Amino acid sequence: MLQVARLASRPLAEAAPRLVEFLTRELGSEGGARNRGGRTDLYYTAFALDGLCALRSEPPRAAVERYLAGFGDGDGLDLVHQACLVRCWAALGAGFPSTAFVAQRAAAMEAVRSADGGYGLEPGQADGSLYGAFLALGLLGDLGRPIPAPERLAASIARLRTADGGYANALDLPLGTTPSTAAAASVLGELGQRVPDGVAAWLLARLHPSGGFLATPDAPIPDLLSTATALHALALLGEPLDPLRERCLDFVDTLWTGRAFVGTWDDEECDSEYVFYALLALGHLAT
Repeated sequence: MLQVARLASRPLAEAAPRLVEFLTRELGSEGGARNRGGRTDLYYTAFALDGLCALRSEPPRAAVERYLAGFGDGDGLDLVHQACLVRCWAALGAGFPSTAFVAQRAAAMEAVRSADGGYGLEPGQADGSLYGAFLALGLLGDLGRPIPAPERLAASIARLRTADGGYANALDLPLGTTPSTAAAASVLGELGQRVPDGVAAWLLARLHPSGGFLATPDAPIPDLLSTATALHALALLGEPLDPLRERCLDFVDTLWTGRAFVGTWDDEECDSEYVFYALLALGHLAT
């Protein structure tokens, strides 16, 4: 994703320096980007660092390292924030705090392996989720570790395919969503596993007439997360993006506030997460 996001500079043109300014300000003197409640949060920090990396801009490294060091080896964090801590250290590119850190975070990921071969968010779960699979792929990839028994993870993901041809995040959800379906295609592709027929068509059917992708078939408006993840999955599946380019570029442009990006037409608050999704979408639309 980061490699693609780096291609966004061309369509951004003169907006790129404003995004650098926004992301740098979000990190601030504390070194951690703020969430929507105004507090520093590893989740948003990971997106801010990846955004600056995509824009080829140096973060306030000393402040960020102090902030990350405050979490130690990550014990006590939930799995999502453990993954974000790993991503933040990886984004800085100076290595991890210790060899013990790498071993501990890899072990913590394997501890949430579900009985069906997937990944949950807590130990002892019977069924994996697509979010868990996506986190595992990212965290272990950042640590330089392969996914153990990838065929078991693929089998877990297969169970999450819904009757409508998409994928749901969990087994108790009856209908597919665009982010989950895109995650399934992306994870299976990264594992070298076959993506079933019909997944690309399901994603393409979520394209809104005025550009952007809907999260679900009955969603009233498109959103930036669904758009970025759908474009990423379609590109991995080898689908041509030329027929979508102008409409999707127009949609992303409608979410530009003059200083950063919002997530939907109804959103009024910019954050580092949606900046990164805008970069991902624009990177795909630039190629």
